[in-house]
Amino acid sequence: MAPALGLGALLALLGVSGGQPEVLHSLRYLEVAVTEPSPGVPQYLSMGYVDGIPFARYDSERGRTEPLTPWMAAGAEPGYWDSVNQIHKGNQLMGATNLEIARGRYNWSGGLHTVQRLYGCDLLSDGSVRGSSRDGVDGRDFISFELGSGSFVAADGAAQITKRKWESDGIEVERLTHYLGNICPEELRESIGYGREVLERKDPPDVHVSGKEEHGILTLSCHAYGFYPGMIGINWLKGDELRDQETEWGGIVPNSDGTFHSWARIEALPGEREQYRCRVEHAGMPEPGIFAWEPESVWNSTPVLVAVSVIVAVIIIIIGLGVWKLRSGKREGNGYDPAPTTGITA
Repeated sequence: MAPALGLGALLALLGVSGGQPEVLHSLRYLEVAVTEPSPGVPQYLSMGYVDGIPFARYDSERGRTEPLTPWMAAGAEPGYWDSVNQIHKGNQLMGATNLEIARGRYNWSGGLHTVQRLYGCDLLSDGSVRGSSRDGVDGRDFISFELGSGSFVAADGAAQITKRKWESDGIEVERLTHYLGNICPEELRESIGYGREVLERKDPPDVHVSGKEEHGILTLSCHAYGFYPGMIGINWLKGDELRDQETEWGGIVPNSDGTFHSWARIEALPGEREQYRCRVEHAGMPEPGIFAWEPESVWNSTPVLVAVSVIVAVIIIIIGLGVWKLRSGKREGNGYDPAPTTGITA
């Protein structure tokens, strides 16, 4: 059965967060089955991701697989989509079966329920392969499998039943090990070949650090925008020491242009602001970058300068008008009798 993962957890699995640039490429499939389909919510949905980019979609309403990138549409060989359709149709039936099993395990009497599966593999810089499969029910973990350990981890008593069955007959262990260790890496390499120009480019992040003080606590945020591939390390340093235990990370989120953005946040004492630095590591950067928050000085702030300039200009105008009125009043009288000039009169 399948994992109901939050968006942040899903995106973290589709890419890499917290400084793991050793992943060269990744392939993930997300499958979702629901008990009560509705318009726009199909009974079964499968999405494929290469390096965090959606490249293919299948759902029970359309009944066919559709490429989501130009390079996938143009690169796949004849017959590829027909074979993929057959796989998805089989997975759709399995999703319906998993819903029935979950109904019995958790005593569902009705309502909307979901099962999800997220599985795939990574190609690492040392030439090795990492693979995993995670299943969940209604937003909670159910059972997971890691290629390296070759064993299942059950999240609750209901999942323990599945764990015992799968480990006793050995079929699921063998199937997952073969898929994650052999078939998945080959699929990933083929996909990379179709979209190499896009997938192997390196766009460095645009990094912005900001701070906000509230109730005696300074919250420092480090945002990275527009980077590709979607593998990045963002860490906060206090002095030369990593402060990962105190850091909150955002997911690696795709942008509409195919790039990604992410962030890391930490709380600090206002008086210790200058000790904190954000360290960002990405394949598009020649070396890790160190970034600090530089609060704008009041006198360097553009809005303040504009306001001061306006005030000065107004004062000058007022003084100028006063001088002009004073002089014109002397010339025209306006109730003012000038003193008689001194000299010899006629």
